[in-house]
Amino acid sequence: MLLAIDVGNTNTVLGAFDNGQLIRSWRVKTDPRDTADELWLQYRSLLDEIDIDGLSICSTVPASLREIRQMISIYFSDIPVVIVEPGIKTGVPLLVDNPKEIGADRIVNTLAAHTLFGSTGPCIVVDFGTSTNLDVISPRGEFLGGALAPGIEISVDALAARAAQLRKVELVKPKSVIGKNTVEALQSGTIYGFAGQVDGLVTRIIEELELLYPETGATTVVATGGLAPLVVGISETIDSHEPDLTLLGLGMIFDRNVVSNQDSDDESNPDDAENLERDTEPNLERDTEPQREPDTEPARGDE
Repeated sequence: MLLAIDVGNTNTVLGAFDNGQLIRSWRVKTDPRDTADELWLQYRSLLDEIDIDGLSICSTVPASLREIRQMISIYFSDIPVVIVEPGIKTGVPLLVDNPKEIGADRIVNTLAAHTLFGSTGPCIVVDFGTSTNLDVISPRGEFLGGALAPGIEISVDALAARAAQLRKVELVKPKSVIGKNTVEALQSGTIYGFAGQVDGLVTRIIEELELLYPETGATTVVATGGLAPLVVGISETIDSHEPDLTLLGLGMIFDRNVVSNQDSDDESNPDDAENLERDTEPNLERDTEPQREPDTEPARGDE
């Protein structure tokens, strides 16, 4: 089975795929101090008797990625591994000022959202994680940019740390928008406040997309991330909720880089060696627009 690993700043999400279908997923905390052996012990306890024959990985935490590479060299050296980084085929042109700033998870989400939801028009991915990311995708699957905002949890933590009479509260939907006590008021401001923030940004982004692509269909807004369930039922602009969007994207990227190459090897013959070598060299996507050369290098900072 394929094991997909999405290493985020707060949580790491793992998913097991059997014949292209996600059959099981896990969510654990991310600790950049974990060593390669500690990571292996954690993953092995989760996987139990699952036989892993491939790995697809993206990470926005450089320290964790370094230890994952070490873990792979020790415990997974005999299976194909894809890490989303420069040289990996993603099929996602990055139409931004500095492609090197774009996090690997945003590239993976772009591919998955366009494949699953972008057949008729643009997409917007709202990823509720450590930060709240809004990623904008063209009808052709190009990453156009987006918006970044502080995440729900870190905003609550900052408020509790800076306000003497306020404290951290359970993040659940309050009985009413008008809170009758401090806890309900904090819950209302957090949940409804972030829903309003997302709706406001999405509305403005859609207005710009309609000017850029007037002949395409309606924009689809997809929510993902560990904190998405807090907002999905309240937001007025979110169309779909796909909690496993990043894992699904990692499965697609693995297929592009490993499965497709294996199929090419099976169909090739010795006379095609020169062409095969050229076709399997690391590249981004052959059908990208010539005026903007995409770059899939993930950012080294937080996303």
